[in-house]
Amino acid sequence: MPPANSRKGLWIVVGIVAGVLLLVAVGVLLLVNLVGGATRQAGDLADSFTQLVIAGDTNKAYNDYMDPSLKEQLSREEFDSGVKSLQLDPSCTTAYDDLKVSNEGDNNIADIAGLIKCPGKDIELVYRFAGKDELKMVTIRLRPKA
Repeated sequence: MPPANSRKGLWIVVGIVAGVLLLVAVGVLLLVNLVGGATRQAGDLADSFTQLVIAGDTNKAYNDYMDPSLKEQLSREEFDSGVKSLQLDPSCTTAYDDLKVSNEGDNNIADIAGLIKCPGKDIELVYRFAGKDELKMVTIRLRPKA
């Protein structure tokens, strides 16, 4: 009788392949969670800010969400009068068309675009949030859709 063949080499190869596949799966899950988490955070920031604007709470929106660099360009009074000129009311809703999250150096960047839909009119919105640990609004555009 011939001696039994050793399958040790086969099991080593199967083990290595299984280990590599497991590492790839874990890497993909981590990547999806990180990107999804950042996108969710940006969406939540945009929602919270926009709800304050719709409710007319411009002081809280200005103080809590805007970066100091944006505050230098846009005074509280200008922001307040601009929001009031849009004549938003509680029946207005938001719809985001585009939400992109990226990194530029040490900064995280979130670009959001969409509409505030009100009876009889739509308001275009474009926000950019940036920051290292905490995202603050660095760009804002709210204007009636043509």
